[in-house]
Formats: sequence, C-alpha cells, structure tokens
Amino acid sequence: MFVDEASIRVQAGKGGSGVASFRTEKFVSRGGPDGGDGGDGGNVVVRASNNVNTLAKFRHSKQIKAEAGESGRKRRAHGRNGEDVEIIVPVGTVIYEGDTAIADLVEVDATAILAHGGKGGFGNAHFVSSTRQAPRIAELGEPGEEKELRLELKSVADIGLVGLPNAGKSTLLSVISNARPEIADYPFTTLVPNLGVAEVYDEALIVADIPGLIEGASEGKGLGDDFLRHVERTKVLLHLIDAGSDDVVAAYQTIEKELNSYAIDLSHKPRLVALTKADAVPEEIVTAHQEQLRELTGEEVYVIASVAHQGLKEVLDAALTTVKSVAETEELEPTEDMPTLTLDDDPRSWSIEELDGEFTIHGEQLESFARRTDMNNSEGVDRLRDIMKKRGVNRELTRRGIQPGDKIRIGGKTLHW
Repeated sequence: MFVDEASIRVQAGKGGSGVASFRTEKFVSRGGPDGGDGGDGGNVVVRASNNVNTLAKFRHSKQIKAEAGESGRKRRAHGRNGEDVEIIVPVGTVIYEGDTAIADLVEVDATAILAHGGKGGFGNAHFVSSTRQAPRIAELGEPGEEKELRLELKSVADIGLVGLPNAGKSTLLSVISNARPEIADYPFTTLVPNLGVAEVYDEALIVADIPGLIEGASEGKGLGDDFLRHVERTKVLLHLIDAGSDDVVAAYQTIEKELNSYAIDLSHKPRLVALTKADAVPEEIVTAHQEQLRELTGEEVYVIASVAHQGLKEVLDAALTTVKSVAETEELEPTEDMPTLTLDDDPRSWSIEELDGEFTIHGEQLESFARRTDMNNSEGVDRLRDIMKKRGVNRELTRRGIQPGDKIRIGGKTLHW
C-alpha cells in the first residue's frame, strides 16, 4: 500500500545513572570511591533509502524507542551506551515537528538525528577532589528526547508527468521505463505516484507519474491535490493532453489552473507539452490541436503515441536538455553576497520566570544539572544549590524577593528556598 504521510512518536534512550560505591577489597582498608558513570542513551536516527518508496510501515509502528544506557558499576566501570535505533524512509521524506521541518532527506543515505539520547550520570568517583575525599554523590541519567513527528513523502524526480485522468501518463511511463503502473481505459487508474527511470543517451531520467487532476482538485474534488506535493521537487513538468480531447485548450488550462491554485507556487517550473495517443486520431485533427496549443503557450508542442513508440525520442531529448539547463541554473544561482554568521545560544546562560510565588529557572546547563540530581541525596542537592549560587541564580532570586519556603522549579525538579 502506498502511504505518503504518517505520524510517529519517537523516544530516545534514557541515560544510565552513575553509581555511588567504595572499594571493599580484602586487605584494603578505607577504600576510596569507585562508582562508575552511566552510559548515554541511544539516539533515534533517520536514514533515506532507495529501497523503500512508501511510509506504509509507520501505519502500524507509530512509537519508536531507542535503547537506554546502562547504569555505572563498581570499580569505575562505565555503563554501556544505549544502541541507536535507525528509521529507514524513502528518499524525499520531510520530517516535521509541529509546523517546522527538522529534516529534509533528498539524497540516498542522508541521515539526521530526530531525538537525542539522554546523557549518563556521573558516578561518585567523578567527584573526588582534594577537599572531598569520600563523596556519596551519584547523578541520575538524563531522560532522552521525546517528540511527536509528522512524515511527508515528496517524490524526487527529474520529470513529473501531469495531465487529466486518462491522458496517457501511465502508458508513457511503462514504455520509456521498467515501471509497471496499472493501466486501463478509465479515469483514476493511477491512485498513487509511480516512479520510473528512462535512459536517454546513457543518462538516467527519473520520471514520476502523478495521479490525474480534474477541475476543482485544489478544492478537494476527485483525488484532490494530495499528490501535487510529489510535483514540488521535480525539475521539469511534462504536461500530457489526449489528442482525442474535444477541447485541448480547455484540457491544458484546467491543469494549469490547478497547478497555480496549489499551496506552493509551481508556476516557475519549466513545462513541456505533448499531445498523446496521436495514432488513434486523424492526422489533420492532431495538427489542428498542435497549432492551437502552440498559439496558446508560445512553445513547441510534441506529438507522441506511446504504444506505437512514435515521437518519444523527440520529447525525451527535449526533457533531458531542459533538465540539464535547470541543473546548471541551480548551480550558478548565487546564494547570498555575504554569509550570515550566527552564534548559538550560550548553554551557560539562564533566566528566571516568576508566576504566583513560584520561580522557574530556564537554562540548558542548569536544567541538565537538575535533571541528573537525585533529590533524595542530600549531597547531590547541596551540589545543585552550590552550582546555582556560583552562577548567580541565588543573588537574582534574592533580588526578586524570594521568601523562605517558596518553590523553585528547575529541570522538572522542585527545590524550596
């Protein structure tokens, strides 16, 4: 089954907790701290592949989890890191978090991390210092990121075949490539986009057969415009019109209207126009239709008969030339005169939000420290308070008028002043 949209929930692995332990070997008195660090949680990674062409598997696998990191052990043994989990999607998949695209996989083997695993917590051996010889502090592992994501497949092709239902798109694709789309003499035979590879002078053209549009498709009629997303990434559109149509001009204008009504502007894409099924129509009618379309578009109009293999060389030659010209234009197109440099937010920075007598502290590093703090361990809590004091948080809280007993929230944890 072809599916080009899916929603999934991804959860990266939790980091393993550090351990507080002390050496207890025979003949070793007062052994020092030897608690090891926890392992990092696994990431959720996505990779694009040409071996899949649909998102159908995500209809049943909507929750994807990576492995958690192992806890640390005695003798400074580090816990094993959690294994990453890899999601395989078709080339051309865009991944959204809310309305924001966080990954756009347009090349084979392109990868992205969708959710980062939590960091493992330090064991007590990490906290030994000249003034702290026997620390009993051990950090908890951080939780992994958890996200609700939407996957959307947009076919990546050189040529996109568009036209009214039964215009001959599937037949053309089956003749010029090894693709075997369903073909029949009735509208809406093609219900999903089909991809094929056509060889032209030892060069490969990826051709996409887009399900037929009708007037009002952009308003949801017929199959609607759901499949027009597969046209967004095609370099060139090949507009096919049945030479046996009563009004080829109206047929051409119907599709152009729907393309221009689509949410994303497709008007800039180069077009080639071809009359199909020419072997089934008297030559004088084909010539008249060809002249009508030339006058309307101001461009060459090709005449083809896919089953009879007539006119295919000419239209494929033109397609290859146009695709190459588009590629050259994209390479030469300047990006910007000067690159814009931006600095990442300082992870040490922090801010305080006050609401109804509660103070919430925001800041990447401080929240990370809090998430790893075991609130049942007094030494760990004292360490967190000491870090907040050194960063100037306590001074700002005092300036804001915090009172004894007021709540402080940080990294999902609660402290009292």
